[in-house]
Amino acid sequence: MSEISNINVQKLTIVQQAIASCCGAIITSLFVTPLDVIKTRLQAQSNPFHKGKCFVYSSGLTDDVYVCENGDSKAWYKKPGHFKGTLDAFVKIIRIEGIKVLWSGLPPTLIMAIPTTAIYFTCYDQLCEALKNRPGKHDEHIPVIAGSLSRFGSVTVVSPLELIKTQMQYRRLSYKQLYLCISTKVAVDGWVSLWAGWTSTVLRDVPFSAMYWYNYERFKKMMCKELGANESTFFVSFTSGAASGSIAAVTTQPFDVVKTHRQTQLWDSETLKIPQKDDKSTWAVMRKIVARSGVTGLFAGITPRLFKVAPACAIMISTYEYGKSFFSHLNEKKNQHP
Repeated sequence: MSEISNINVQKLTIVQQAIASCCGAIITSLFVTPLDVIKTRLQAQSNPFHKGKCFVYSSGLTDDVYVCENGDSKAWYKKPGHFKGTLDAFVKIIRIEGIKVLWSGLPPTLIMAIPTTAIYFTCYDQLCEALKNRPGKHDEHIPVIAGSLSRFGSVTVVSPLELIKTQMQYRRLSYKQLYLCISTKVAVDGWVSLWAGWTSTVLRDVPFSAMYWYNYERFKKMMCKELGANESTFFVSFTSGAASGSIAAVTTQPFDVVKTHRQTQLWDSETLKIPQKDDKSTWAVMRKIVARSGVTGLFAGITPRLFKVAPACAIMISTYEYGKSFFSHLNEKKNQHP
């Protein structure tokens, strides 16, 4: 199976891999965003968002912090609705407000989701290819190494964008004001300050990625063997993606709770200028959560996260594999008829 995927990858250019991952990112966001819009609306109904209150919103690929602005009573997350549950909210929003509302807040999310996903998936395939060509390497370790390194790289590259996006969204700064704001921050706190919140993201995303790719490649190989297929089908990729995404999500949930805490903290310190106390480190945040809510506090929100992560992983990997397969066949045809 590893030989088959290696042949497929070798036939593709970096640009083709990037296009396949970008298409996967857009399709995943279009499917998963409505779930998060409904979740946010149900949250707002039970616990109304006041000015300055922030919440985490996800497109299935990236998590973004949104803040409630003053006088913004017409914002998509503030519209009143008497929903009895998820399905009721889904039906009422479409009927009363129109289907477009289900994709509220998506464009700014895609600005970060598309480059992150393109870097991540393209690097993963390139690293897999490089590692497979090295003698004396155990094949089962390759997804773990490639998955960890590619995620580490994409998080590091995109991390400063989160801070910049936070500033732009809250203060509506012009590019000149933004440059001034960032350069002042660098002058006062140093370059490292642009990577605030990087540690908690890496601690969640790198182990998630290592587990996800290891299990995905294993499930894919097992399912192909069971079905007697020499190439991964859409169904195989979809099922393997959902299963491996679920396992990785449950295992890394404590780090997801900390990441959400750090994101809202970052928001408070950067925009509302609320001074942060001594709980800067990830472990300090964990200890604080355990002291307040017990160990179960570290697994808060696991059900909604699974409902989001499983379909997001399944859609993303199956559309990406389909895109790669499409380009692979296209290149084959080109080689046959030069």
